[in-house]
Amino acid sequence: MQTFPLRQSNRAGPAYRRGWVDEAVAAIEADQCRTADTHLIRLIVPALSGIDIYLKDESTHPTGSLKHRLARSLFLYALCNGHIGEGTPVVEASSGSTAVSEAYFAQMIGVPFYAVMPRTTSAEKIAAIEHYGGNCHLIDDGRALYADAAALAARLNGHYMDQFTFAERATDWRGNNNIAESIFTQLQGEPRPLPDWIVMGAGTGGTSATIGRYLRYRQYPTRLCVADVEHSAFFDCFRSQDRSHVRDRPSLIEGVGRPRCEPSFVPGVVDRMMKIPDAATIAAMNVLSRRLRRAVGGSTGTNFLALCRLASEMRQANVAGSLVTLICDSGERYRQTCYEPAWLKARGLDPAPCEAALSSFLATGEPLKLDVDDVFNPQSVRSPAAS
Repeated sequence: MQTFPLRQSNRAGPAYRRGWVDEAVAAIEADQCRTADTHLIRLIVPALSGIDIYLKDESTHPTGSLKHRLARSLFLYALCNGHIGEGTPVVEASSGSTAVSEAYFAQMIGVPFYAVMPRTTSAEKIAAIEHYGGNCHLIDDGRALYADAAALAARLNGHYMDQFTFAERATDWRGNNNIAESIFTQLQGEPRPLPDWIVMGAGTGGTSATIGRYLRYRQYPTRLCVADVEHSAFFDCFRSQDRSHVRDRPSLIEGVGRPRCEPSFVPGVVDRMMKIPDAATIAAMNVLSRRLRRAVGGSTGTNFLALCRLASEMRQANVAGSLVTLICDSGERYRQTCYEPAWLKARGLDPAPCEAALSSFLATGEPLKLDVDDVFNPQSVRSPAAS
């Protein structure tokens, strides 16, 4: 079991310490101090002169994805609430990336980690979890993910991390170097430092909640667009203002989309939602990967397609401004799925038409000819006419 040296900086002194928990928190905090902020890349698109596009590259975290931030917050939240002690098994329900990052932090503080995941999770993600000492519990029915994870935690007398419930409350949305604060700090020297839109996909809903709350807290004019995927309940819940919607099959795009409206999804801080077809997501992955000269993951394709649709609207309206979205993870984790022609064919996905339309838009600035479901939040101050 992991042991830690006594921290000499403990202000309470040796007379009062919480022992193992103190050192576990210190180890996780030290990891954050060692980790530089992720890059904010400006994507140069000459055909869209006057519209600045920025990509926050979360793939450079130690565990390779945006979920590194979430996992760190979840572990600190659980430790500081007394849910994890020395030797406590930690269990998570995940489609992969969160489990990779949580396995990393579990190994760091020396507790066992178990990931309950759909059997369709990419082999690359499973290998990464096992690399960090995690145990993978694969299930056939994704709808049983939550119940199976809770049951496994009960059998192990462990802690069910439950990212889908605790993501929005574990992160300090007012600042403390969260992703929203990081974006605006990095934009300070840019020509248009207050973006018109930030685009974010919804997996747990936690990151969109953090960004949306931060925008309101800082009173920024920037609006939040959340991009959803096929076979996901988030868009339907947002459009109807009814959280009871469920879907009967999981999303093909790992990391985004859920069969229910997760507790961490906060629709009131979202200004607009788009539902991106899976074929369009794959197309956007391919187009962006070529422009960056490196492969990006599926959720990044979802984000980028929605961003391009916003850019097309701005272009047609002759509006200058800036747009920000995320590179959520690397495409190396999806070589056997989203980048595999046989996998796409077996699922009836043909990205070619969407890819041609998107490539044409980025090359010429002509309107992006791609219809997607799209809805504004009726409670938003600004209306579609103000776009």
